[in-house]
Amino acid sequence: MEGLACAAARMGARIKIVEVERTPAWSRQPRMLDFALNVKTDRHGEYFEISLEPKSETELMVLDVKPEIRHLLLLSRAGAEKHRFLLGHDERHWFVAGIPERAPVSTVRDALKALKPEAVSNLENRVRARVRDRRSNAVRIRQGEWFFLPAPDLVVPPLLILRDEPLRRGNGKPHTCQELFRTGGETVYVSGSASNGISEVEFAALSDQERRRSNWRVMRRNPNVYVRGRVRHSDHRTVELDGWHQVLSNTEDQSYAMRNIAFLD
Repeated sequence: MEGLACAAARMGARIKIVEVERTPAWSRQPRMLDFALNVKTDRHGEYFEISLEPKSETELMVLDVKPEIRHLLLLSRAGAEKHRFLLGHDERHWFVAGIPERAPVSTVRDALKALKPEAVSNLENRVRARVRDRRSNAVRIRQGEWFFLPAPDLVVPPLLILRDEPLRRGNGKPHTCQELFRTGGETVYVSGSASNGISEVEFAALSDQERRRSNWRVMRRNPNVYVRGRVRHSDHRTVELDGWHQVLSNTEDQSYAMRNIAFLD
């Protein structure tokens, strides 16, 4: 397999490997991996950082690299345990995405498909293969991790339309939607110490002191969300949605390495 640094250089990226005593705090799995991937910035710009614990048994292998679209598929292997990550560039910045372990992925194209929700993949069977990975095609529009699917028959009562509403998953920077409508989902309470939210039952069990310790917000986990108009984000081009579109997130939250990220809105 091609060396990691050489493969990254072919797509115009830099990689730094550092040794740390423990996996960085951003990777918070209940059973922690002995390494972590991140995107950082120095005086030369953005780069990928791989943090390894001193006695890490993880082997990292490049499975595929596509310089023309600036994407690389990385395999981590420790004994029988394997995980795959897509390292790439999307509009303005580098990113890392965990691939669901259930997906049989060996190429960058496989990884891009595995990151799409089933509803998106089904719709894209109607369009030519060469346009399925574009940010926009005849059946959907993408901005970062979000896919927007036309919902032409949706009728929304005007009083239920929220304006300039944030759309986010986990601790990521929000995408701001000109008009948004949500329905269904589970009520959760979110704070800095519980970024993925806790249920109403869990919140009720907290002491008064625990409730006062943080600023809690009431949000909805995994709701059905529809947006219309402009969707803005500092890392992406503004999207203009003509009519209501259903919002779906990519599947990276289904991978072991990313499983603590939730769709909160």
